[in-house]
Amino acid sequence: QVPLVESGGGSVPPGGSLRLSCAASGSKQDFFAIGWFRQAPEKQREGVACFRRSDYKTWSADSVKGRFTISRDSAKNTVYLQMDNLKLEDTAQYYCATAWRSNYECSEPADFDSWGHGVQVTVSP
Repeated sequence: QVPLVESGGGSVPPGGSLRLSCAASGSKQDFFAIGWFRQAPEKQREGVACFRRSDYKTWSADSVKGRFTISRDSAKNTVYLQMDNLKLEDTAQYYCATAWRSNYECSEPADFDSWGHGVQVTVSP
């Protein structure tokens, strides 16, 4: 498992954009997937987007499709979440996490073992 450090959170009005970054430090990078999750107050943590190392494909939740894009810069060991056309309901603490088991689901937080501390994203008028 590798330490994960998120950055890029902030406050924007509806329709605005933010880009989150997740830096994975350390030489061991053979996780099965790296993903973004979010948790709003009094709600369960939910999967937002995920990058699969096995086939380099991505997954995103229906609620963010067409608005959020996950990408990875392997040279920098960094994963990004570009968030466009942000909505009020996107307000949450956003976390980066890695899955170290092969039988994971991108949408399932319980399948991810290593977590960052999270960054706050606030969308308000």
